[in-house]
Amino acid sequence: MCGIVGFTGREGALPILIRGLYSLEYRGYDSAGIAAFTKEGLRVIKTRGRIKNLEDKIIAEGGLDCTCGIGHTRWATHGGPSDRNSHPHLGGKEGKVAVVHNGIIENYLELRQRLEAHGYEFHSETDTETVAHLIDYLHTGRREDLAMTVLKAVGRLRGSYALGVVSMDNPEEIVAARRDNPLVIGLGMGENMIASDITAIISRTRKYIILDDNEVAIVRPDGVVVMNEFGDEVEKEIHTVTWDLSAAEKGGYEHFMIKEIMEQPQAVSSTVRPRVQEGAVRFEELGLTEDRLRKAKYIHIIGCGSALHAGMVGKHVIESMCRIRCSATVASEFRYENPIISPDDLCIVISQSGETADTLAAMRLAKEAGAFTLAIVNVVSSTIAREADGVLYTWAGPEISVATTKAYSAQLSALYLIAANLARICGTIDAQEEAHICDELFALSDRIRQTLQCKEQMQYEASLYANRTHVFFLGRGLDYAAALEASLKLKEISYIHSEAYAAGELKHGTISLIEEGTLVVALATQPALYEKTVSNIREVVARGAAVILVTTEDFDGDASQCQQVIRLPKCQSMFSASLSIVPLQLLAYYVSVQLGLDVDKPRNLAKSVTVE
Repeated sequence: MCGIVGFTGREGALPILIRGLYSLEYRGYDSAGIAAFTKEGLRVIKTRGRIKNLEDKIIAEGGLDCTCGIGHTRWATHGGPSDRNSHPHLGGKEGKVAVVHNGIIENYLELRQRLEAHGYEFHSETDTETVAHLIDYLHTGRREDLAMTVLKAVGRLRGSYALGVVSMDNPEEIVAARRDNPLVIGLGMGENMIASDITAIISRTRKYIILDDNEVAIVRPDGVVVMNEFGDEVEKEIHTVTWDLSAAEKGGYEHFMIKEIMEQPQAVSSTVRPRVQEGAVRFEELGLTEDRLRKAKYIHIIGCGSALHAGMVGKHVIESMCRIRCSATVASEFRYENPIISPDDLCIVISQSGETADTLAAMRLAKEAGAFTLAIVNVVSSTIAREADGVLYTWAGPEISVATTKAYSAQLSALYLIAANLARICGTIDAQEEAHICDELFALSDRIRQTLQCKEQMQYEASLYANRTHVFFLGRGLDYAAALEASLKLKEISYIHSEAYAAGELKHGTISLIEEGTLVVALATQPALYEKTVSNIREVVARGAAVILVTTEDFDGDASQCQQVIRLPKCQSMFSASLSIVPLQLLAYYVSVQLGLDVDKPRNLAKSVTVE
């Protein structure tokens, strides 16, 4: 959520900043702004609404002729969406300092009161304006450079932040700092950038460094200097972007979401194939020894949203294959449950971005208790990836749409790999069985490709049911976990009220909500549960529901009462969640399109949730 971009160089900064802001739209925002050095001094232009609104306002105000500036897309936390609450914020009576900020400053009220006592006037409701005034207060009348002032300022802040700061004292310099919020620095020739995400710099450079917590960077056209919290200069590893810019563009598709749905076979293949050799799963890069795995008597799986739903599938598969106790827990609740964690436990944390604040905090708690932490992430060198004891990258490529699809499918595949590896080590399967599972995992990408052939059918289903106000998803076991993800996909991009229930719970209250015309999507991919699920279908049909059934091609139950039946290619039942979600992703997508909504940037949502 929120996005930062900054540029300092020799050519016009405005188009570079605007392009960078557009590339960060997927993170979620409700306002945008830019601060830049022009002949008239430090100018700030900002507005509520989309980046196009900002462009129009810049044109109306005569443009911004500049070579250095910072930009921001804001997702409201402190104070509602408005022009005055938008970033950047100016600090001081003369407005000599401008600040953009991602995160939350927890002690901003205390700081604000002290600054007001020193004569500072506040013009917004934000915590960020406090940072701008604090930097101005610490900098005024002192000879030290801006970076040392920022270092002092962040020492007084509690909470999380990624900061971009500019000052009239040096109109070619950007100072950046971070704690528990991502920030990268793009390294160019005669120009350098700061950004929340690599997508904002890749049009200019493939070289970048990652700021660690409590570090401050001085970014100028001719170089970058990074200091630690003591002000000592530190050497940083230079990373190189390995994917093409085209991977972060639509490539002819109407929306990123449908592009990413169609990319799922490749995402799954990229996750599975490098880890399977000669019929066995190999995890040399994890640092997780077989001896450590044998000791694991309990596995904690932690995630938020779709990552949690993947973890719920993983829990079923791991317990079934390995016979090890396992839990899947909401990351935001994990820390506050006073969890029982043993040093021999394995903690699997799942996050597409690798920056999810709640998941990061839960992982740190598990590490403190001595558990081995294994991260499943998509973004290389993200905070969770760097802090975990072991990391399993999904290699799904950049995912731009807020509603995850291919990253979720890649997470499922990663969990299947972990289950197979752990089962062999624990002795619950032999080498021959592992080889068979590996064959099934190799075939998974082709089966997803076959499932995608239902695209036109799901577009038709969407046209039939886009007018529904309530939708229920039902399933048992693995199908319940898949139903949760399917329900989330629909509600987050169509804004239709949707719920997922374990089908056996239907009669314990929920069935009172079923009325004539209610849409129910039933999942039945587990042969042992076919009869039970058919009974639940009959219950809702008897009360007037219209039913879409998602099942396997060899389903032999009675589907005569269902309005539509979606049949999936045959696969090993424990991997069925990778197939059943595909038609329901497509259903959600086409319903959103049918309703004329912003598919890739749904209201109030952010791609990377970096605040708790």
